[in-house]
Amino acid sequence: MAENIGFIHSVETFGSVDGPGVRYVIFVQGCAMRCQYCHNPDTWNDRGGKVMRAQEILDHALRYRSYWGKQGGITVSGGEPLRQLDFLLELFHKAKKLGIHTVVDTSGQPFCESEAFLTKFDELLSLTDLFLLDIKHIDDTMHRELTGHTNENILAMARYLDQKQKPMWIRHVYLPNHYGDDIYLMRLHEFIQTLSHVKRVEVLPYHTMGIYKWQKLQIPYPLEALNTPDKKQIKHAQKLLQTANYD
Repeated sequence: MAENIGFIHSVETFGSVDGPGVRYVIFVQGCAMRCQYCHNPDTWNDRGGKVMRAQEILDHALRYRSYWGKQGGITVSGGEPLRQLDFLLELFHKAKKLGIHTVVDTSGQPFCESEAFLTKFDELLSLTDLFLLDIKHIDDTMHRELTGHTNENILAMARYLDQKQKPMWIRHVYLPNHYGDDIYLMRLHEFIQTLSHVKRVEVLPYHTMGIYKWQKLQIPYPLEALNTPDKKQIKHAQKLLQTANYD
C-alpha cells in the first residue's frame, strides 16, 4: 500500500510548550479558519510547505529521541492536523509501534459526526495519548466573527473526546476587551467544568509576533489597534478560567 504524503510547514526539534516534556513538533499545512490573530497565516494553504512521507519525518524525529525523556514525544500541530488525517494516522501508527508518546494540537474545526469522519477519528483516538484543544471563543457569534467559522462542532468535539475518556488540555488565546470580556471567560469556564477528562487549562496571551507574516503575504491585519494584555489582565483571565494542571 502506498504511503500517505504530508504537507509540512516546519518542525521544531526541541518544543517545550506543545505537550508534556521535550517534544518534536510537526507543523502541518492547511487550515480553514481565518483567526484574526493567527501567527501562522502561511499555513493556511493546504498544499504549501514541504511534501514528506510519514516514515521520512519519523526518521528525522528519532534523531532527537534521546532528549525526550519519559514524558516527551511527538506533537502534530498546524495549521490544522485533522485536515491531514490519513497522513496523521500513518505517522502515529508507526510512532506507537516504537512506544512514542503522541499529541495532537488542534482547533477542532474539521470535526463532524459523519460516519466516514468518525471511523478515522476513532482510529486516531486509539493512537493519540493527549489532545491539545484550542477553543478560540465560547460564544458562537463571536467565534464566527473571530475565525470565520462556527464553534458548535468544536465544542461537540470536546464533548466527544470526553465521552471517549481521552485526556485533553484546553487552551484559549486571551484577547483583552471585546473578545475577552469576563462574561465569555466565565462561560468558557462553565463549559470546561462539564468535562471530566481535562487535565490542564491554559491561557495563551494574545501577541503580535506574527504580524510580519501578514505583511509579507500582503494580507491586512485586522487587530492592529489591539494591545497585548499586560500581566494584570492575564492574571485576571487565569483566575476566571481557574487555570490549573489537573494531573
